[in-house]
Amino acid sequence: MRYGEATVTVVDPRSYMTYQPFLPEAAAGSISPRHVVVPLRRVLPKAEVLTGRVTTIDQDRKVATIAPLVGEAYELPFDYLVIAMGAVSRTFPIPGLAEQGIGMKGIEEAIGLRNHVLEQLDKADSTNDEEVRRKALTFVFVGGGFAGAETIGEVEDMARDAAKYYTNVSREDMRFILVDAADKILPEVGPKLGAYGKEHLESRGVEVYLSTSMDSCVDGHVVLKNGLEVDSSTIVWTAGVKPNPVLSRFGLPLGPRGHVDTQATLQVQGTDYIWAAGDNAQVPDVAARKAGVENAWCPPNAQHALRQARVLGDNVISGMRGFPQKEYAHANKGAVAGLGLHKGVAMIVMGKMKIKLKGRLAWYMHRSYHGFAMPTWNRKIRVFADWTLAVFLKREVVSLGAIETPREEFYEAAKPAPKVAQSAEAQLPPTRAKSEEKAKAS
Repeated sequence: MRYGEATVTVVDPRSYMTYQPFLPEAAAGSISPRHVVVPLRRVLPKAEVLTGRVTTIDQDRKVATIAPLVGEAYELPFDYLVIAMGAVSRTFPIPGLAEQGIGMKGIEEAIGLRNHVLEQLDKADSTNDEEVRRKALTFVFVGGGFAGAETIGEVEDMARDAAKYYTNVSREDMRFILVDAADKILPEVGPKLGAYGKEHLESRGVEVYLSTSMDSCVDGHVVLKNGLEVDSSTIVWTAGVKPNPVLSRFGLPLGPRGHVDTQATLQVQGTDYIWAAGDNAQVPDVAARKAGVENAWCPPNAQHALRQARVLGDNVISGMRGFPQKEYAHANKGAVAGLGLHKGVAMIVMGKMKIKLKGRLAWYMHRSYHGFAMPTWNRKIRVFADWTLAVFLKREVVSLGAIETPREEFYEAAKPAPKVAQSAEAQLPPTRAKSEEKAKAS
């Protein structure tokens, strides 16, 4: 755009963007958590970044209501609107899930999971109560897609390494359970590589239960549909995502699953000034439809979101200047997944040919692809530096659980002292107290 032609305002409840494919590695300590996020104000110096939430949109007046972190809500007028709110964890009304579950959608959850798992090893190593020990060393993961399979693979690797430093804890004492309602894991890489992924995890001692689901997890007592019951202090929920539910309040046309309904140009149906992309958008998959697949929609992954963003940016400029819109079309290039250190699966699509890789080579493909896809050279260099240092240095196995309540210890030290009984002198009768004061004076 020309200088001064427009003002770009970004509204987000966080002041950074998270590269979610690296969350499992951040949870396992392979990458520093700060290197997985990109500060918006640093990478968008020409944009106005507001830390808050959009609560309502008035399309007639072209006004969005912003709720900042502090203070009262206010209205922000706009000429053009882009909806890119992403997705949230898809959950179900399972008893105990809200209280016991740990998600994997943000860097905070990845850090929390790492600290939590290491704390469980600390507990198990320090107790003589066999029931407490068994519950601490049982880890349940619900969801066998990319997030679930990668997270359990990375966390199992970390726990295996950490156990070397504990006297009373070994890998054989731990129990890792992966549950999925589907009949296979890693469906994104195809049935054969999915079957390999399942066999690989099982070879590492992970129990995989397919075509089943979790009925309840009240107080950590996990009950599965297949009848299995276990007590666990760690329940990780990675059973898919859904569009941000706040979209239903914006008055936009939505698809059957809550996504913003868009044209192939990424324009929202029925509008000429609103666009949507990414996980919260229902975008026709033009390439798949040309190949004969009816009613095909772009899947919610980074491969499509990154490319949609470029087309969307061009189309917004075209809309401003009255030029025709360009349709988004992208053929699937495949998928890669890491299952821990030196382990992974990859499916590379080259025209009509599909190259399937597994093991160490697939793991190299996984790291190379996501390493170069990471936004900004600053973060690329830091991520590759983390990986390089890990070749020569051992993995950190320190739990910083207190980071979630950093003021607790200071509060205990600084809180007002409890009131004590009055001193003996203050409790003396007035006459006696006066006589003793005279005696002291003399």
